[in-house]
Amino acid sequence: MSSFPDWLASALPPAARHSGLAIAKLGDARGLGRGGFALSSPAFAAGEELDPCFTADEEDAVAPPLEWTAPPPGTQELVIIVEDATTEGDAPLCHWLVWGLPGQKGKLLEGEVPQRVGKNGRGNSEWLLLDLPGGEPHTYVFQMFALDLPLTLMPGATREELFAEMEGHVTASAVLTATYTSSDEEEEWDEEDDD
Repeated sequence: MSSFPDWLASALPPAARHSGLAIAKLGDARGLGRGGFALSSPAFAAGEELDPCFTADEEDAVAPPLEWTAPPPGTQELVIIVEDATTEGDAPLCHWLVWGLPGQKGKLLEGEVPQRVGKNGRGNSEWLLLDLPGGEPHTYVFQMFALDLPLTLMPGATREELFAEMEGHVTASAVLTATYTSSDEEEEWDEEDDD
């Protein structure tokens, strides 16, 4: 695994520093937070634990709401990529690929299904519910990119196809992290109750 860029290390906690993250590959120091460009969520603060309603631990779980400030002038399109930085290997597990968002201040509501969504790490074009074995904490990195041109990708494109289209066209970026720790203790209690 290649080293993590210094310019990004100051923006992310140690647990979120996976060198395969989209922002480590497509972003740069000049574009990070350029012009006050920022990503946030009304459902959690940066670095906080995600509510189970966004994970596989609850039925009817959905993607969390996101909000962002105005990107730099000239932005043609915005892209959101959500990845699990705790993943082993060269590439983090991808939970969400969204593009085709207007190049302006905006938001996605809780559970909103954008028009252009790519294949997540399991090959489905949707929000990949966080489904963790063994109760270990994972860190998720929500990344937003401002592009200087509109993408022509059709829905269902892969992470690699999206990266190839974005290469050289990212003018600004923003990051937001969240953690989640799954709990499997309920099943163990059920087994003990049978005695």
